[in-house]
Amino acid sequence: MAALLERAAGAGADGEVPVAAAVLDASGAVLADGVNGRETGSDPTAHAEIVALRAAGSAVGRWRLDGCTLVVTLEPCAMCAGAAIQARVDRIVFGAFDDKAGACGSVWDLPRDRLALHRPAVVGGVLEAESSALLRAFFASRRRERPYQQP
Repeated sequence: MAALLERAAGAGADGEVPVAAAVLDASGAVLADGVNGRETGSDPTAHAEIVALRAAGSAVGRWRLDGCTLVVTLEPCAMCAGAAIQARVDRIVFGAFDDKAGACGSVWDLPRDRLALHRPAVVGGVLEAESSALLRAFFASRRRERPYQQP
């Protein structure tokens, strides 16, 4: 998680929301990682988790990532939690909780939904203070640079 926080900070410096993700194999080795790329790639689906899951699928040569763990600095949203479920990851580990869009326990709880096709284990709050501080600093900086103006 500490290494992902460094990657996330780099994405923040590039103007992306500072979130990073990695997919680990069953032994804990990193198969792939990624950072948010929505702004730089003009891609609404380029969340760090999606980038990492796509790269991991390419690395192993299949879409099923059973036995793998998705680690991310921010609680996955509905799209990313759904992608992790579809990829059949065994576990989702995240740092900061997302009280606005989190889908692994905060707003929704897709991985634990009794109707879910696959139910990965979820561990939240890993280096939560550091993950939250990085996000708060990023958004505070953005508000100073571009104060909100009503249309």
